[in-house]
Amino acid sequence: MATSIHITALDGVVNVNSLFTLAVFIGLAWNPRDPSNSLVSDPNCNPTSRMAEDLVAFHVYSFASFLFSSLIALGLKQAIRLNITASFHVPTRLEPVVYYVNKSVLRLGMLVSGVGSVCGCGFLMMALVNVVQIKVGTLACGSGHAYAAVIPLLILVPSALLIYASLVLYAFTR
Repeated sequence: MATSIHITALDGVVNVNSLFTLAVFIGLAWNPRDPSNSLVSDPNCNPTSRMAEDLVAFHVYSFASFLFSSLIALGLKQAIRLNITASFHVPTRLEPVVYYVNKSVLRLGMLVSGVGSVCGCGFLMMALVNVVQIKVGTLACGSGHAYAAVIPLLILVPSALLIYASLVLYAFTR
């Protein structure tokens, strides 16, 4: 029972990471230097080249984090399945089927995978802040539209990450 729960949780991590990785690739396909992509009317609010560089860097960091997390989760899942297959034998009527899974390794792997997902979300959030600044104007310029887009992002994403990290730590201790 516990092993199937772990496999389901690892499947969830891989699926969510895949969706976020798709978002990263869509973000990387966007050209921040295309003038038709910008809605900035004030020349003083134009984004710097550093913002475009940070945008690409944060997308790459996010992709690396999601890939790391997914590979750890897939490796754990494969190890569980290989262990189940290797320990499977036809039991007699009274003998239960027992699978041996090293709980310490499983917990540590799930924790590391969770940390990779959290880091990926953080980098993706920072990339989105740069997207907003490139599209509607820099935050230093005081653009109301930029603040209207960034403030909910900076409140909701860290809140969700805090809840996720708390649940991962809770599951780690059980």
